[in-house]
Amino acid sequence: MRHQLRASLAAVVALSATFAFAQSGSPTSNQKDTKPPAAPKAPAAKPATPPSTGDLPPGMDPADMQAYMDAGMPGPMHAHLAKSVGVWEGKTMSWMAPDAPPTEGTCVSTITTMMDGKFVRSEIKGDIPGMGAFVGLGINGYDNVSKMFQASWIDNMGTGMMTGTGTLSADGKVLTWNMSFYCPITKKQCIMREVDTATGPDSMKLEMFGPHPKTGKEFKSMEIVLHRKAGTGPAKATAAATGK
Repeated sequence: MRHQLRASLAAVVALSATFAFAQSGSPTSNQKDTKPPAAPKAPAAKPATPPSTGDLPPGMDPADMQAYMDAGMPGPMHAHLAKSVGVWEGKTMSWMAPDAPPTEGTCVSTITTMMDGKFVRSEIKGDIPGMGAFVGLGINGYDNVSKMFQASWIDNMGTGMMTGTGTLSADGKVLTWNMSFYCPITKKQCIMREVDTATGPDSMKLEMFGPHPKTGKEFKSMEIVLHRKAGTGPAKATAAATGK
């Protein structure tokens, strides 16, 4: 099961951030990539073969062309992200402060692959108590060059983009993200941490943490428990795409 379903989370997170993360910070950088054991095989893809010298653009070195082709070839980490394909139903709890009672809600996240398996697209829909309908869109991937998971997020509650990077645990069950956005209250950059944990083949828990606006201490601001609807997983999606 995949842990990269962060898109679902990030959506509601962006909203929580508006209220709870009123503190500036700077994103964590240069995170080391950790390879999970027994990584799944990448989706079927033709091996990269460098074009003949005559096919190269003028001035292009064959080795440089191969480097570009290697950078664009889906691999084990992309297959790992593709495990999240499907329709997920979630129950949410959010906290505006450590001692505040949680606000509960529901959401539905639809996840599909795009760009020949290079990226995962996540769209979440739900309702925010007191604020109405919520729609968010996330694009997640794994950069072969930097060796890091990358994510971006937009939603109908704001005009900014949330971006960040993630690292996978050694056992391949936990994907931790550090996401950066500009706080509407402080007008400064703010950082939130998201932890996506696989709890079963068709279930996962997403948790979000950020600094308290007054103390600066990190606290849990959101939790989403998701279950994938039967018949919407990767195998079903592959069959629909191939007609087999």
